[in-house]
Amino acid sequence: MIEVIREDITKICVDAIVNAANSSLMGGGGVDGAIHRAGGKAILEDCMKIVNRQGKCKTGEAVITTAGNLPAQYVIHTVGPIWNGGNSKEREKLANCYRHSLELAVANQCDSVAFPSISTGVYRFPKDQAAQIAVQTVREFLAIHQKPAKVIFVCFDEENEQLIADQLKDFP
Repeated sequence: MIEVIREDITKICVDAIVNAANSSLMGGGGVDGAIHRAGGKAILEDCMKIVNRQGKCKTGEAVITTAGNLPAQYVIHTVGPIWNGGNSKEREKLANCYRHSLELAVANQCDSVAFPSISTGVYRFPKDQAAQIAVQTVREFLAIHQKPAKVIFVCFDEENEQLIADQLKDFP
């Protein structure tokens, strides 16, 4: 089951929420900052351990941490691409964000996952293209895998919510 809602992702009760992180994993603006603030220092501590072990998180990759004070069990941090006109494999990297996040969710027995709109804020990915890639990638993943049983696209604004809803209509 896939759905779209307009809500604050830090308040969603699911097994894992996805964070549109930056490569340092140290928090930042937008959804990244909101998740770090609401989740508390446990998330940052886990992120620091990951960075100490492997270095920064590459674009399109994902890592998982505790959710700290959030109602979720886990936070899956993924680094979306910065839009540079579409000629630097941005679409492929964005699809990888969703795919790798879902793979981590499955590996950690998550039955429900909530995604924000990745890369559509300060990273300037065109919102219509991002919505199409998000829905298509999630649908392709769920066509092959039994889990997660529920994926929620959690949109902060009406524009992204409508774009995702339109994509969900177009792909039965």
